[in-house]
Amino acid sequence: MKLSLRPGERIFINGAVLRVDRKVSIEFLNDVTFLLENHVMQADAATTPLRQLYFIVQTIALDPSSLSISMEMFDKSHRLLMVTFSKPDIIDGLLEVAKLVSGARYYEALKVLRGLFSVEDMILGRQTGRYSLNTDKREVA
Repeated sequence: MKLSLRPGERIFINGAVLRVDRKVSIEFLNDVTFLLENHVMQADAATTPLRQLYFIVQTIALDPSSLSISMEMFDKSHRLLMVTFSKPDIIDGLLEVAKLVSGARYYEALKVLRGLFSVEDMILGRQTGRYSLNTDKREVA
């Protein structure tokens, strides 16, 4: 897998945070757990059930030292969400997330969860739009 980063951009790789000082391309030649800076959610942005699950999966990906505790939190939260939501697209998404997490495919699980945020926002009566993962505020285009 090959990634291109802009100057000053950060990437989280196997629990380490790297910041590049110039435009650079990185090619991963083996399996690695990583998140790009714009996919990292701050704790105060985890304001809804699916965003809280996102934060848990993110913790699993970024902090391997707390894997057992984070996986226990994921399992409990996931079970509660499966019985809380009734919308088929959310249920299907949650099943896919569980499958991806069990296969240690955290980046893909986070992508599925980000795709469910707008559906959750409609259910909760929140204003729809793109939300920043870092602030949970609506972005103005």
